[in-house]
Amino acid sequence: MNEQTSTSGSDPWAIILGLFALGNLGNGLWMLANPAHWYINVPANVPGSGPLNEHFVRDIGCIFLLMGIALAIAVFRRNARLPAMLLTTAFYGAHALVHVYDSARDLFPPGQWKYDLGPVYGTTALLIILTLWLARAQPGKPR
Repeated sequence: MNEQTSTSGSDPWAIILGLFALGNLGNGLWMLANPAHWYINVPANVPGSGPLNEHFVRDIGCIFLLMGIALAIAVFRRNARLPAMLLTTAFYGAHALVHVYDSARDLFPPGQWKYDLGPVYGTTALLIILTLWLARAQPGKPR
């Protein structure tokens, strides 16, 4: 096996990336296949942000699908890991900042932060930590 690929079952990054890939792929496919069902059933109080726009949900579903594909590729290609994590973390970080901004201007209903705490802010914090950890672990980087 070379530096470019990884198929080892003991590779913790393959597991981490695989889990994030599955989550993003699943969410993206759900958004594309049935935006109304996603809108009502995703555990994030999405209806609190405004009325359903199926086209917009599908647009964002494409982003989740692409992040999932990038992360899935990164499971097997070590050189794709940091770019995939940076892309995913950048989206989640920007998304979290939009939530902070919209909460600060009272666009969301009171208490929305409780719904956002895990899926928006918690996931973003976890991705930031993991991306920094991965960046430090890159070959040729000081540890």
